[in-house]
Amino acid sequence: MAAPRTERLLNLVICLLASTRFVTKEQVRRAVPQYADCATDEAFERMFERDKDDLREMGIPLETGSNDVLFDDEIGYRIPRDAYALPEIAFDSQELAVLGVAARMWQHATLAGATGRAIRKLESAGIDVDREALSVVEPRIDAAEPAFAALWDAVQQRRRVRFEYARGGGTAARRVVQPWGLVSWHGRWYIVGHDEDRDDTRVFRLSRILGEVSAVGAAGSVVVPPGVDISASVRMLAQPAPTQMARLRIATGRALPLRRLGAVVAEEPDAMVVDVPFDDVEQLASTITGFGPSVLVISPDELCDAVARRLTSTLRALAVTGSGEPS
Repeated sequence: MAAPRTERLLNLVICLLASTRFVTKEQVRRAVPQYADCATDEAFERMFERDKDDLREMGIPLETGSNDVLFDDEIGYRIPRDAYALPEIAFDSQELAVLGVAARMWQHATLAGATGRAIRKLESAGIDVDREALSVVEPRIDAAEPAFAALWDAVQQRRRVRFEYARGGGTAARRVVQPWGLVSWHGRWYIVGHDEDRDDTRVFRLSRILGEVSAVGAAGSVVVPPGVDISASVRMLAQPAPTQMARLRIATGRALPLRRLGAVVAEEPDAMVVDVPFDDVEQLASTITGFGPSVLVISPDELCDAVARRLTSTLRALAVTGSGEPS
């Protein structure tokens, strides 16, 4: 999806989600900056209709209705917060401590740039805005791989890196790489750069990096080729196809992003049994751990072991810091 279209759809979601009342089509046109660039009414109508269809295809619920109980000739739109937001997730104190150590999250400001202008336009038009409702569209990027911090520093400093990398057959090899950038693609982090041993552009999945990443050489020694497209390199070179199937028991109303990845094979009174395809045991284990007790691994055994290792390691870290006790 092109960046301008993505920004327009996000602004439309925020516009319809933040309002406490139905927003008319004309109010939407004035509030969303990209719609103001439409040269004609017809162009706006076509764009708005396409955008509504796109939101519905993404699973975002749109309500239509009128703010006037007596006259319903002026139809408006809104996104009901209770239907769009994920259900509340409850953890006890120990589970919260585990998740706090196991997951490192980046949280970005909800209102910025064109989005902030859209909200101000709604408010100036006399529309009540609930800014708290926007928390459900606040982006969060998981950066829990151990190698992330060292690679991020190396990219910023333009330094070469050396690390052990697990290849497809399970064997490890040492790589020396000139890092160009980090990319999150389909829930996984990749480092893109020049592999000095192979003298070619390579993409490495962070979850397959073993041990520590060492920075070598002077800062500024890595030069990114002009015109290189980091994201395109990942899309072209990193196309993992699921090779295994995990069977998970997911509590009802919990771990919705994980549940959407698979197919429901059985329903229980308080849970669903879901088959989820995957190709990287450690990556899936990291995702499952983030959902706490809401997800139970039924099979395969290597996935059970990977989740258990992560939880055990976290509990040990809590014991060392005095934040909790290992069980």
